[in-house]
Amino acid sequence: MILPRPLLAFAAAVVWLLTATAAQAAVTVTFWSHELGNSFPHAFFTLRGVPDAGGQPVDVNYGFTARTLSPAILFGTVAGKLDIARPFYMAGSDAQFSVILTDRQYADLLALVAAWGGKNGESRYNLNRRNCVHFVREAARLVGLTGLNHPGLMKKPRSFLKAVAAANPGRVVVLNLPGRAYLATLPALPAPSR
Repeated sequence: MILPRPLLAFAAAVVWLLTATAAQAAVTVTFWSHELGNSFPHAFFTLRGVPDAGGQPVDVNYGFTARTLSPAILFGTVAGKLDIARPFYMAGSDAQFSVILTDRQYADLLALVAAWGGKNGESRYNLNRRNCVHFVREAARLVGLTGLNHPGLMKKPRSFLKAVAAANPGRVVVLNLPGRAYLATLPALPAPSR
């Protein structure tokens, strides 16, 4: 029996997630895209797992967007902010690929989040030079991925992430799954220690 390609991809992702989680307690970064619908296209990443050095389980996500969506974003730099996706939004997004992190890479991503989050509202968003795709591109660079220079894709989250995945065979686990299906494959994290 030959399985359809989407079912094969889903099965491979489930097997990888179960073995990766059982084999190690590392944090995994997953890169996501969200296409047009009730909102603008968007890119973000999730961090999930337990650092190798120990500590509390991690299950967070980060994106970057304009603080206020208005026509002003078309004309220049505006105030920016970190964007935390809600479960419903994630379910309607697409999990593109994952990378298992070292603790150093995990720390680097947390530093990126702190830097882009800005203190006291200092963070700036620019549709052409500092948007959500630029944010995930920097995250991909920090985890050691290559092939990140795609100027024509910096306003196209899904196309950008697919190009990055294609440039990093063997370094990323390609998921290409609807968010709802991907989230259903995730095993429970250990309970936080007290």
